[in-house]
Amino acid sequence: MTDLPQKLKDCRSFYIEATELLIVEGDSASDSVIGARNSALQAVLPIQGKPLNPVRASRTKVAANPFYLSIIESIGAGWDSEFDISKCRYERVVLLFDPDADGIHCSMLVLMFFYRWMRPLLDAGRVHLVRAPAFQITYEGMTEPICLDDDVAGSKEIQRLKGEGKSDVAKKPFRGLGSMGHAILRRHCVNPQTRKSEVMSAADAEAAIAVFSPVEKRR
Repeated sequence: MTDLPQKLKDCRSFYIEATELLIVEGDSASDSVIGARNSALQAVLPIQGKPLNPVRASRTKVAANPFYLSIIESIGAGWDSEFDISKCRYERVVLLFDPDADGIHCSMLVLMFFYRWMRPLLDAGRVHLVRAPAFQITYEGMTEPICLDDDVAGSKEIQRLKGEGKSDVAKKPFRGLGSMGHAILRRHCVNPQTRKSEVMSAADAEAAIAVFSPVEKRR
């Protein structure tokens, strides 16, 4: 079996229902997610920097890229023509990136990687994308902050709270996953029962490719 990446914080169970690999950006996010995860079922893999475009790059370049190599090694089922979905160490892979432009770009590049090099995993509905909240709304006397990822919804919520007479209503952006605190991170990003996530499809990957790797620019 291929050696696992050094930075992979693995879970205690493998090859069973409900296990997942959470792919995050950077050590700070990884440390926070590790503190909020279910260690029996959730593994965490931090990846550094912006990944290589997996649609434009050759197989040789992808194989030499530490970013993608760590994903391949963690999943443990090979890749490209050798990919065997029955050997995946986790039931699903979860993309959990910061809710900013860089995080969105990175998550789409990883999605494109699965589309080109591990397509059966994507076709089986085993790649998920978490919609991490971008900001929180607080007010005097609250029991817990309101976390949202949509500015329009946030403006409406602020108006509603002020209309109800709430005081000190404020909107505060998150500076990445590491700034959320374990309670918010667990509820909105890590816990499969409460987080906001979507199953990614080939159509989602193709939409990302149309934006980040249009046909006329590919090699």
